[in-house]
Order: sequence, then structure tokens, then C-alpha cells
Amino acid sequence: QVQLRESGGGLVQAGGSLRLSCIASRRTFSRNAMGWFRQSPGKEREFIAAISAESDSTYVAASVKGRFTVSRDNGKATLYLQMNQLKPEDTAVYTCASRDGSSWRGLFENWGQGTQVTVSA
Repeated sequence: QVQLRESGGGLVQAGGSLRLSCIASRRTFSRNAMGWFRQSPGKEREFIAAISAESDSTYVAASVKGRFTVSRDNGKATLYLQMNQLKPEDTAVYTCASRDGSSWRGLFENWGQGTQVTVSA
């Protein structure tokens, strides 16, 4: 089972930027689609971004479109989420996930522990 570890979270002022990273332990990372989710207290988990195994297809939720960018480096087995123009409502625990197969469409099977992002007004 692939292990995923997120990093890059923290406290930032509104309008600022952060880049989250998610490092995978498995050598087959390049064959797995990857995704980012977030959840804040009292809210359901939100699917915010995803990328296919070969980076030829991406998804970004409407709530973050134009501000967040998902990318990956298969050589480093690392997934990224570049977050710009952060807003207080972006405050949440951000978690990366992987699924077997190249397409990001479908259920994600493996999950990281999450990293906290806090955006102050």
C-alpha cells in the first residue's frame, strides 16, 4: 500500500501563497492518479484538485479555480498544490490521495494524514 506524506501547510495571511507537497513511498507513483482534498470543521470533505498519472488531464474545483494549480513530478514521486490568493475560507486540513490507474476519475484508495492550512484575515 502506498504511503503518502503531506508537507507545506502553515499559517498565512489572506492574499498570500503556499505550496503543498505530497511525497509517495511507492515506486509505481507514476502510474497512479493523484488528488487533493480538504476539510474544515463542520464541513464535508471537498474534492479540490486532481491530476492523471501522466499529467495529461487535471481537475480543479470551481471554488479554487484560477487560484490553485495541481502538478506532479513523477521522477520525485511528488504531488504539488500551488495555492495563490488565499482566502480565510481556504482554511482546512488538506489531504492528498492516490488511486490505481492513470485517470483521476473514480474512487481514491490511499490517503495521507493531512496538513493544516490556516489563512488569517
